[in-house]
Amino acid sequence: MTIPDCQLYLISPLDVGGDFSARLEEALSAAPVAAFQFRVKDMDQHDAARLAEPLQAICAAHDVAFIVNDDMALAKRLGADGLHLGQGDGDLKEARQLLGPEAQIGVTCHNSRHFAMEAGEAGADYVAFGAFFPTTTKTVEHQADPEILEWWQGMFELPCVAIGGITPENAPVLIEAGADFLAVSAAVWTHPEGPGAAVRAFDALLSPQSAR
Repeated sequence: MTIPDCQLYLISPLDVGGDFSARLEEALSAAPVAAFQFRVKDMDQHDAARLAEPLQAICAAHDVAFIVNDDMALAKRLGADGLHLGQGDGDLKEARQLLGPEAQIGVTCHNSRHFAMEAGEAGADYVAFGAFFPTTTKTVEHQADPEILEWWQGMFELPCVAIGGITPENAPVLIEAGADFLAVSAAVWTHPEGPGAAVRAFDALLSPQSAR
């Protein structure tokens, strides 16, 4: 996850049962996606692993990094490509020791330059800023401004992820500010024309970046 152009980073809905495998396949078949984060809450690890395994296989078939949210033990069990840690959800150095040097480990930094610099010093592979816009995916406690992406890009080489209420309509300001990845959930999974149409809409914004 170190390619400089802005790329799409999908985050799962909390409910990944039912026909979600088919919806993920549709999304990943539509246009390039860099990573997929498996995000479920309050679930037994065995049940989470059972839900994750077919999704992980779909990601592998499309060369998409499979990232586990918060749960380093589940990431280890699955042999996931990486782990995303929220503030207070686990120690980055402990996760690195458990998962090894090749794991992609990212850290939620909200709107905090201090958190981001700490994460970088501790060995994170990317930092995530947000929420930039109102979102229904989770309660927004920290509002970030696109200026923090500009500041980060001017100071550090570590990739940064923008998250929170991102849609094809409001994404351009984050791309312009320097986001390396757009982390998107509801805008893809609740799109009226399906996840494939949503991914194509984002790709139309992102693909011109490769020509720069």
